[in-house]
Amino acid sequence: MKEDRLYEDIKYDISDLKTALVAGGYDRAADLPLCKEHLDELASLADTYGFEVVAKEPCSIRTIDAALYFGKGKIQELKEKAEKVGADVVIFDEEISPNQQRNLEKIFKRPVIDRTELILEIFSQRAQTKEAMLQVELAKSHYQLPRLKRLWTHLSRQTAGAGGATKGAGERQIEIDRRLIRKRISKLNREIKEVQRQRETQRHARVRSGIPTFAIIGYTNVGKSTLLNALTEAEVLMEDKLFATLDTTTRKFILPNHQEILLIDTVGFIRKIPHTLVAAFKSTLEEAVYTDILLHLVDVNHPLAEEHAESTYEVLKELGSKEKPIITVLNKVDLLQNKTLIARFKLKYPRVVPISAKTGEGFEELMKMMASVVKDLRKVVKVRIPQKDYALVSELMEEGRVITQDYEGNDILMEVEIPAVMEHKVKEYLEDDSPCKSP
Repeated sequence: MKEDRLYEDIKYDISDLKTALVAGGYDRAADLPLCKEHLDELASLADTYGFEVVAKEPCSIRTIDAALYFGKGKIQELKEKAEKVGADVVIFDEEISPNQQRNLEKIFKRPVIDRTELILEIFSQRAQTKEAMLQVELAKSHYQLPRLKRLWTHLSRQTAGAGGATKGAGERQIEIDRRLIRKRISKLNREIKEVQRQRETQRHARVRSGIPTFAIIGYTNVGKSTLLNALTEAEVLMEDKLFATLDTTTRKFILPNHQEILLIDTVGFIRKIPHTLVAAFKSTLEEAVYTDILLHLVDVNHPLAEEHAESTYEVLKELGSKEKPIITVLNKVDLLQNKTLIARFKLKYPRVVPISAKTGEGFEELMKMMASVVKDLRKVVKVRIPQKDYALVSELMEEGRVITQDYEGNDILMEVEIPAVMEHKVKEYLEDDSPCKSP
């Protein structure tokens, strides 16, 4: 959004724009509350980028207009509203096509963007690690590819005005830019694979260290960084903004039972994640897939706290992390009026702890539960593995922490700490004096 653009003959520099009108659609009257909730989130996103939101407009829509998304009458109403409140930019909650975007900008005489473009720009602002920056640039490249015509229309108009019969300067520039962007996409994909390979090596080193890892997950702005700071006294960025944390942050922590653990802060979830951003978003959540335990933080004061929890579990299911031990941490209980909500969470989820990351309320109970889950997480086993099954030895060395290793004839004798989920793989190889051997 930093580049200059032309909407008809008016030139805008988006980075100079200050005020925004946000708009979203709903089909039935029953969907209006959800539409308003989505617009509230979109307004928070706009605020995070730096816009002042001057109007939020939920719009009834029966069918999507191919040219304008909303019907002409509704678009005219939005145009008049934008002019009345002095909105510099109009932001649509739904993803709009390149053609719709061009048509809308001609009518509004101001920039029109959608949720995807807004989030891309926020990701660009917040990315700090190499992989996050690469993923964001890749997502932006895919997003820009079908929208090149929007950036070069003015050159085509100038050529046409001069009576040019061949391809206009704009068309030629679009073809050049398409080739450059496709080339850049290929290069970015190669670089991302290399960074992911390096990160995989780091993860394996972490597993071999035997230190249990916790990922703090949850919706944006629920207090994840506040919790990390309170537990570890780490100076992690805390803002009342969505995506204050985009990259993962890892800190060591000692539980009261002297167990050392690693705490990993992750990017906050949002609803309606645009499909072009799924890869970039999930790359920042991959650490959650590879950690041992998940701390699922919920803002218990949010009116849609239960829906947010459900949405988080759906994302975890997609990531393949739903089977991991999960501690549901209900944050901001110091502000909670309706205590029955805690009871509902405890009925639905197996491990629930109400806390206040701000005041420290509930921390003792939380740390006891963390220690309890860690205790059940890994097992020490003694195994005798024949040489023909050496593939299992490699797997144990990869996934576990070898304490001792020896050889007896063609057998490999090992004492190894392994994830509890691997117990079934070593059952037939257990030595009689193994701690896990059944009597």
